[in-house]
Amino acid sequence: MFPVGDRPKEAVREYARQRQLPVAEKPDSQEICFIPDHDYASFVSKRSPDVVQSGSIVDLDGRIVGGHDGIHRFTIGQRKGLGVSATAPMYVLRIEPASGTVTVGPKTALERSTCSVSGVNWISGVAPPGWTSVATQIRHRHPAASGRVRPLERARAEVEFDMPQLAVTPGQAAVFYDGDAVVGGGWID
Repeated sequence: MFPVGDRPKEAVREYARQRQLPVAEKPDSQEICFIPDHDYASFVSKRSPDVVQSGSIVDLDGRIVGGHDGIHRFTIGQRKGLGVSATAPMYVLRIEPASGTVTVGPKTALERSTCSVSGVNWISGVAPPGWTSVATQIRHRHPAASGRVRPLERARAEVEFDMPQLAVTPGQAAVFYDGDAVVGGGWID
């Protein structure tokens, strides 16, 4: 039972103001509320030590350029905190959980013109008959990018962007829009 679950956020804030509760003016958070210090890596390390394994950081040619204490410390597109030295900035390009390998490279290597999407749900209940012009949003706070999408078998889809996009990340949602209307969406492979 949530005591404020049926109230809009502004009504909850007003309720808190009237009772002089310190959380009344607390800023909204997009983070996970039960990890107040935002140290997700430590949270995972403490609670799931059996899944935390060290591994290698390699460049695009497969050369080992460093090591790490667990892939849970990385995200596609990450630049800071890699623990590798190079003549140019390096970014996380790929994370391979089975081997514990993190691949790094230049920012240009993050660009993708296409992606495949699984678990696609078409809002109308019917997949479009072929390529359809859409804007695809590939992560929260990322502007939707123009392009097109076509359905594939087994609730999958292929997306082609008009301009290459940075850090198209497996596991993130891809949402297809026609103007303000959601056409469908799924999970990036």
